[in-house]
Amino acid sequence: MTINKDDILNDLRFKDLSRPEGKILLASPTMHGDEEKYVHEAFESGWVTTAGENITKLEQAVAEYVGVKYAVSLSSGTAALHLATKLAGERLYGQAKPNSGTLAGHKVFCSDVTFDASVNPVAYEDGEAVFLDTEYDTWNMDPKALEKAFEIYPDVKLIVLAHLYGTPGKMEEIKRIADEHGAIIIEDAAESLGAKYKLNGKWVETGALGGYNAISFNGNKIITGSSGGMFLTNSIEDADKVRKWSTQSREAAPWYQHEEIGYNYRMSNIIAGIVRGQMPYLHEHIDRKKEIYERYREAFKNLPVQMNPYDAYRSEPNFWLSCLLVDNEAMCDQVRGENDYLYGHEKGKSCPQEILDALSAFKCEGRPVWKPMHCQPIYRNNAFVTARGNGRGQTNAYIDGVSFDVGADIFRRGVCLPSDNKMTDEQQNFVIEVVKRCFE
Repeated sequence: MTINKDDILNDLRFKDLSRPEGKILLASPTMHGDEEKYVHEAFESGWVTTAGENITKLEQAVAEYVGVKYAVSLSSGTAALHLATKLAGERLYGQAKPNSGTLAGHKVFCSDVTFDASVNPVAYEDGEAVFLDTEYDTWNMDPKALEKAFEIYPDVKLIVLAHLYGTPGKMEEIKRIADEHGAIIIEDAAESLGAKYKLNGKWVETGALGGYNAISFNGNKIITGSSGGMFLTNSIEDADKVRKWSTQSREAAPWYQHEEIGYNYRMSNIIAGIVRGQMPYLHEHIDRKKEIYERYREAFKNLPVQMNPYDAYRSEPNFWLSCLLVDNEAMCDQVRGENDYLYGHEKGKSCPQEILDALSAFKCEGRPVWKPMHCQPIYRNNAFVTARGNGRGQTNAYIDGVSFDVGADIFRRGVCLPSDNKMTDEQQNFVIEVVKRCFE
């Protein structure tokens, strides 16, 4: 379905709206000036390669902030997740042959509502992802689904868990279940740098809650280098192994000699300079993101919507993206195919695609909530587990049954709103007004 922008602009609900100046973005880099200073120093010193003071200082700063002993700068958050996954597989199942991944023949429990960079490394390492349903309290992996998954697949020893939109999952319960089954957790903290979780009465930063941990400095993240990521660990052996793999696994010989498969995954000193300049402003960025979230929540309190939730007692999100969930009874008819969609407006109701089309018509960026991994064409044959058990094939033509999963429901009703740090109050008020009018 192609929406005609003029149809929306001429709709009586929006006809008198006047858009404020400037772009209204989902999330973009916020620069402060220190970034340029460190990049300039790299140029002046000649260190424009994958080594240099910016990398060293950045690794020290991030490790100290997160509360781990070692940080390894890499080219992306995906690279960090891949090497964390490879490392976990080698620890569990031994070193793989050059033409095989470390997870070959093994299943891995994975978050379902997340970006595919969380789970693709399982495939890189020849493993098989088993997707676990989401829960409504935090939009993250459901501990009850995890318990059911271990009942069905008791031999699984690896869990890949993402903190969605900067909100920590229920880590105390998940870690307890993992420990009971001797399983390792890979923590995908790509979206959640600066978020905290109260574990056993002590506040712990995300990125320090798993056995192997990864963060991202992609262009839309809470702080950025335009790209880049980091592997975090308390093990010097693991940090050294990741450094080796990320530099093509070169051995200590006078010539290029390789005993393991390697990758070109190192971060450049230029990118590190940008991120290094961003680090002192992390809390400033979080405070602004929280302010945006709270303004949305207050403005929408009389609408049939809810903001993306979090456990205020056990967690402090970084509020990376503000999202809303349309109440089920306020949903207009909406259907989605693989690449298109259709909806019909109903008085007093709306739906994510109508809200997104209205925002887009006024040049405001938004996007749907992540489509669950178990619904993606590439992973449709993978197992999926809910709090009830097996989430696949629960109904047929002859037996009544219930086929329902939380992640698909959140995708059906969820919208990511403009959450850019540089968005003015006037611009946010405009976004709020557009959303309100969608329900008129």
